[in-house]
Amino acid sequence: MIITSSLLSDLPGLRHAFFTREGGVSEGLYESLNGGLGSNDDPAHVAENRRRMADALGVVPSHFLTVYQVHSPDVAIVTEPWPATSERPHADALVTNTPGLAIGITTADCGPVLFADPKARVIGAAHAGWKGAFGGVIEVTLEAMETLGAHKADIRAAIGPLIRQQSYEVGAEFVERFTATDSANARYFVPSSRTDHAMFDLAGYIRARLERAGIGAIDDVGLDTYADPRFFSYRRTTHHAEPDYGRNIHALVLD
Repeated sequence: MIITSSLLSDLPGLRHAFFTREGGVSEGLYESLNGGLGSNDDPAHVAENRRRMADALGVVPSHFLTVYQVHSPDVAIVTEPWPATSERPHADALVTNTPGLAIGITTADCGPVLFADPKARVIGAAHAGWKGAFGGVIEVTLEAMETLGAHKADIRAAIGPLIRQQSYEVGAEFVERFTATDSANARYFVPSSRTDHAMFDLAGYIRARLERAGIGAIDDVGLDTYADPRFFSYRRTTHHAEPDYGRNIHALVLD
């Protein structure tokens, strides 16, 4: 049910998890650990799945927090659980220095990045799909962590399961968007078997932005959500013409 990063696992006072789709109660398309509040799954199943994930991280369900993601560079600084009756913040990253609050993001091919500064005891979680990464969600997350006392040189980051280059075909207009901003971005694309298409290295792009930001250390679990059936995948669902898909959750918490 859980994938971990060796880099984050070595940090004291921190628990984290890149959850697979295994170990839950959902059925059919959502089998079985679907944590997606925005999916069309039975809400009672989603709630039980999230309770199990919260339990795995040692927190109560009300302290297991995810935002309403909009593929933006926006970040929410979290100091306490938001009321169950309120709308979740619209953002694509969370940052906290409050022990006992598990902060997480949902994905179904996009890149999850978990951050921790073990000295300042500040953590962050970012939803870095191509749009968010391109728009600066990684850098904005780091800036928010710094406002809570973190230092980039002390921050550790782990890139979780995401769609990998061998599975991520894009069109010419996608390539142009990246190379028009910086011609060096061409290195994240290799030719596809189809004319006017390319294969995009999202993980490499995320790593490069982390490196350029100057953080202390980076880990990548190296797993492909499209190719690995242990994970939900939006693109795989699309290729199979399925009507909906579940969401993977990736989270961390300070003791």
